Amino acid sequence: MKLYEYEAKNILSNYTIPTPKGETAASSQQAKRLAEKLRTPVAVKAQVLVAGRGKAGGILFADSAEEAEKTAQKLLTMQIKGIPVRKVLIEEKISTKKELYFGITIDRLNCCYVAVASQTGGMDIEELADQSPEKILRTLIKPQLGFRSFHARQIAKKMGYSGTQMLELSGIFEKLWRAGMDYDAELIEVNPLAETDDGKFVAADARIIIDDNALFRHSKYQKKQLEEQRDLTPQEVEALKNDLDYVKLDGDIGVVGNGAGLVMATLDMINFYGGKPANFLDLGGGATTEKIATALEIVFSNVQVKAAFVNILGGMTRCDDVARAIVEVKERIRNPRAIVVRLVGTNEEEGKRILTEAAMHVFDSMEEAASKAVEVSKQET
Repeated sequence: MKLYEYEAKNILSNYTIPTPKGETAASSQQAKRLAEKLRTPVAVKAQVLVAGRGKAGGILFADSAEEAEKTAQKLLTMQIKGIPVRKVLIEEKISTKKELYFGITIDRLNCCYVAVASQTGGMDIEELADQSPEKILRTLIKPQLGFRSFHARQIAKKMGYSGTQMLELSGIFEKLWRAGMDYDAELIEVNPLAETDDGKFVAADARIIIDDNALFRHSKYQKKQLEEQRDLTPQEVEALKNDLDYVKLDGDIGVVGNGAGLVMATLDMINFYGGKPANFLDLGGGATTEKIATALEIVFSNVQVKAAFVNILGGMTRCDDVARAIVEVKERIRNPRAIVVRLVGTNEEEGKRILTEAAMHVFDSMEEAASKAVEVSKQET
């Protein structure tokens, strides 16, 4: 789950990481009042969950309350990468001497977290990583040890700081690590981490992505995820409500399976036979008839889906329950599309009987079923 900048900064403030004073506004009039309250030149920043906001014109500055009102009005009527701006952050403009970068994310290759830092931050950090990778400092964080004070000090020293500044900067790094771990962050970064004219450090911008699998530990944000539908599709929201793992893809063959590994293998098999999966959907273990029916309805609510491939290895999930759910959904859908089923496991003979009587495509082999799913999807075009 991606957090808005203002939410990320609220979290950083709770860890005593310096951030600019500011509040959000949903109207230009409210923006004007906030600028008057700050009594200083302000930054007016669009709150959208996309990267590259600054380059897209989503961060502007104003020297007066009246200018802040006009700037906010401009931002609140625009879209950034197709996302409408519904809120802006009005905060004091920071006088910056230098822009740094610091973030912590997951290094999947090494199965650990990694701290990433640079003496050069700001909007061009991606280009810097591509063109001058030697300027990016990477520190692997061993799970047994964690991120310690000496790690933070080493990074601050490599960035060219010493004395009081080094200690202040390393302290911010340690607090970011604690915040990231407390909030189960896949990514926590400050870009830019501004060095001000008086030698202090301020988180001028911040980004946090919480692991969706850990949202149950953060009920406040879990509730927001469902209520605001943030960066989720309608199908992903409905799946969350029904305890289903669903990810929308850009193909036209819907996929339902029981077990993440099985579903991933199903996606690969569809690609192998020349098709394109429309989604990843994992039922989990022991899914009821109602849950299976809900999963299929979610898949078919995507208008791009021309056919569905249901791949079940029945253990706790019974094949006859799957079959009944498929027949039920097929009868309910106004514009039924082809469903190809591979059933193996508990009560598979009864499941196959139910599907065969309903004139459905049912197979023992995943390869044959995947090939058939691709074939019927192309017939629907």
